[in-house]
Amino acid sequence: MEFQQLSIPDIILVKPTLFEDQRGFFMESYHIEKFKAGGIESNFVQDNHAKSVQDTLRGLHYEVQFPQAKLLRCLKGKVFDVAVDIRLNSLSYGQWIGEELSEDNKYQLFIPEGFAHGYYVMSDTAEITYKCS
Repeated sequence: MEFQQLSIPDIILVKPTLFEDQRGFFMESYHIEKFKAGGIESNFVQDNHAKSVQDTLRGLHYEVQFPQAKLLRCLKGKVFDVAVDIRLNSLSYGQWIGEELSEDNKYQLFIPEGFAHGYYVMSDTAEITYKCS
């Protein structure tokens, strides 16, 4: 599993290790100790699953009173996922990150508390799962 720091501090792209053979593949999508070692120490308390059709734009959502960190993954299809830094005292305030998440690349995007989040569906349909702190 590879944890790649992106240009905005604290946003991390997670690239899983795939074990593939003629039957299909296996991957760990979450392992608390590996994620902590990779810089992700959020206490996830909820899992969400959403399905959307092509050209759907979801977001930008954020939480003011109870901010949430998120760990996103696209199970089916392809999305362009965006996080915008809305932390008022941040050096990267107003900056954004965009990453393509898909069933093919199996990447995950970690977005810490204090970011607005949204995604655009690029395929016929897309299914997203995400953990929330």
